Amino acid sequence: MDLDRRSPVRPLRALLAGVALAGTAACFPDVAPNVQSLPHCEGVEPGCGIAAADDCCAVGQVAGGGFDRVNDPALPATVVDFQLDRYEVTVGRFRQFVADYPRNRPAPDAGTHPQIDGSGWNPEWDALLPADAEALRVSLQCDPNFRTWTDEPGDNEAAPINCVSWYLAFAFCAWDEGRLPTETEWNYAAAGGNEQRAFPWGSAPADDSRANFGCDTAVSACLLPVVGSTPGGDGKWGHSDLAGNVAEWVLDFHGTMAPECRDCAILEDETFGREARGGDFSHTDVELATTFRIGFLPESGQTFLGFRCAR
Repeated sequence: MDLDRRSPVRPLRALLAGVALAGTAACFPDVAPNVQSLPHCEGVEPGCGIAAADDCCAVGQVAGGGFDRVNDPALPATVVDFQLDRYEVTVGRFRQFVADYPRNRPAPDAGTHPQIDGSGWNPEWDALLPADAEALRVSLQCDPNFRTWTDEPGDNEAAPINCVSWYLAFAFCAWDEGRLPTETEWNYAAAGGNEQRAFPWGSAPADDSRANFGCDTAVSACLLPVVGSTPGGDGKWGHSDLAGNVAEWVLDFHGTMAPECRDCAILEDETFGREARGGDFSHTDVELATTFRIGFLPESGQTFLGFRCAR
């Protein structure tokens, strides 16, 4: 049972990263401090976290500031306050999007970062989305062994959705009144801001209590567990699975970072694909580091790729 794995466009490791994010959204307060529940979650049952009882739609506030992208002092950046999903988008949460598809395709400029011109939905991308709901469901079945989507609700509702292209991830976040995080925003949250953490939890080596990683797909089923099931790996602001489980699409192209930036992203295609951060369930702790960068073709829907949204 071997995973048809890694068609990265270009795997750069200790290179560089993108930038900031801003803004708040019209959301509904949750019971936890600095946590909000999202607008399209009426049909999503609580089931995330170590006790499988947390709100899968929870959002955590990230206090902005300055830090060094990929822990490199030559790449300083500033990030303003932003919100980031506490959990990777789940199957149950994505199911609400599928039910409303294709009426919920993004309008032009939807999902725009308020500080970054040209970061919203380009109507030319419409042709890269599935034609209808049936085509969407088919696209979510990219691998018979490791896909998480089921056409009917089942045991995977709190697992991270995978087999999702960059375009679908963008469309979902725009529909959910958010956007994909920039690479720098993602990096800032994972590194604990100016704490410059080697991993989201700190400097301690990765293990099974901190991340879902290192599964041998040739001999194991490697089922993706409930998001948030390794709380020992939570980041500074309470975000789960920033390392392992599924790698996460971000807004940026995989490319060369500016030496210094504020509220920026890499929006020029250097033919290396779109960035995906955080490593995944089938690879080693090297990919879990907050410095690790890798690009994939944006139309690629893979079992090791998922996402979370910012706002």
